[in-house]
Amino acid sequence: MLMIRTFFFVMFFMLFARCFAQQHLVSSLNVEGNSRTKTVFLKRIIKVRAGDLLDSVVIANDIRRLSRLPSVARANFEVIISKESCQVIYHIEDNFTLIPYANLFSSSNDDFAFRVGLQEFNFLGRNITLGGFYQLDVFNSVGLSFRAPYLFSPKLGISLNYHNITTQEPVFFNNTTADYRYNNKAVEVLGLYEFNTKNRVEFGFSPFTEEYSYLSGASSNEVPKNLTVKKHLLKLIYDYNALEYFYQYVEGFRSNLNLQYVGSSSASAPKFIIGFNDFTYFRRIGEKGNWASRLRLGLASNVDTPFAPFSVDNNLNIRGVGNTIDRGTGAVVFNTEYRHTLVDRRWFVLQSNIFVDGGSWRNPGGGLGDFADSQNIRIYPGVGLRFMHKKIFNAIFRIDYGYGITKEGSKGLVFGIGQYF
Repeated sequence: MLMIRTFFFVMFFMLFARCFAQQHLVSSLNVEGNSRTKTVFLKRIIKVRAGDLLDSVVIANDIRRLSRLPSVARANFEVIISKESCQVIYHIEDNFTLIPYANLFSSSNDDFAFRVGLQEFNFLGRNITLGGFYQLDVFNSVGLSFRAPYLFSPKLGISLNYHNITTQEPVFFNNTTADYRYNNKAVEVLGLYEFNTKNRVEFGFSPFTEEYSYLSGASSNEVPKNLTVKKHLLKLIYDYNALEYFYQYVEGFRSNLNLQYVGSSSASAPKFIIGFNDFTYFRRIGEKGNWASRLRLGLASNVDTPFAPFSVDNNLNIRGVGNTIDRGTGAVVFNTEYRHTLVDRRWFVLQSNIFVDGGSWRNPGGGLGDFADSQNIRIYPGVGLRFMHKKIFNAIFRIDYGYGITKEGSKGLVFGIGQYF
C-alpha cells in the first residue's frame, strides 16, 4: 500500500510541476477500456471537461467516483501534455455485473434458511441496479429492486423496492417464547442525492402491511394471536464514504446513518422512531492483510412490545448465533475481523478470515443498563474463507463458522455472497 501511495504522490507531483505552473487547458477528454459501460454515461458523471484548467483534485475525485461504480473493477488516468494544453485519458477496467445472489445460514438448532436472486448492477450500461430474489425461511418470500443513482442528473437518482416477505418469527414475552408467522408487504420509494464523492443522502417513504399469526408455543391474553396492521415509514439515510478500493483490499472510514419514523393505523401498534449508525473502518496490514471493523449503535422508541425492531440474527450481526434468537429496542454490535490473502491470481483470490462478533440489546421497555446485563451479551469468535473473482462485481462467496463463548452460546455456519460487512 505504501508503494501505491508513493506512486500516486509522485504522479500528482509531476502533474503539478509540468502542467499547473503553466496553466494548461484540457484540450480533450477520452475514456478507454470500457466495453460494458456506456462512454456517454461515464462522461456525464466525470467532472473534468474540455476547456477547463487541469486540476489534480478534480481528477482524483473522478478516479474515486469511477472506482466505486459497480461496473468498474479499476480506474486510472493518463495525461498527455502538449505545448499549452493537456489531453486527459481515463482508463477503465470493466467488471462483469450480472451476479447471482445467495445467502445460506444454519445453526446448532438445525435452523436453515436461504435467499437466492439475480442482480444486474449495470443495466443499460448506466450503472442501474435491477434485481429480484426468492427466499425460503420456513415460508416463501419474494422481492424486486430498481436503483438508478444517476437517473436524472450526475447527482440525482431514485430507488424503488418491493417485497413480500414471510418468515417464522419467535416472539418473546414474560420469559416465554411463541412462534408466529410474520408477513411484511411493502413498496419503498427513495430519492438519491450525491453532494460529492464522499457525501450522499437518501430520503423517501414506504407504505407497508404487517401480519402476525400465532403458530405454536406460549400464549397470553396480552399478546394477540392474530394481528394485521397497515403502517407507513419515512426514511432518511446519510452516508459519509471515504473508502478506497484496490481489488479485494479496502482502506478508510465510512459512516452510515439510518433514521426511520414508523406510523400506524392501529392503536394497538404505536408509532415509533428507529435510528442506527454503522461505523466501519478498514486498514491494510502489510501486503496481504486487511483489518476490518464495524460498530453499530441503534436505539428505537422504548415500547414494551414482543415485536421489537432490533433482532439478534446470524445473517445480520453475529455469525453463529442462530436465526432471530432475540429482539430489543436498542442494539450495540461490534464486528472485527482480519482478512488475509492466501492465493492471488489474475482473476481468483482466496482469503482466510478470523473474526470476533459481539453485541448486546436493550429489552423492550427496559433501561440502558440492559446493555451490561450478561443475559443480553453475545460474543462469538470464529473463522472463515472467502472465494473471490476479481473481475466480477461483488463475486465473493463467504463461509463463516462462529462459536459462542457467552452464556447459552450456540454455534453454526453462515454462508453468503459478498463480505459480511
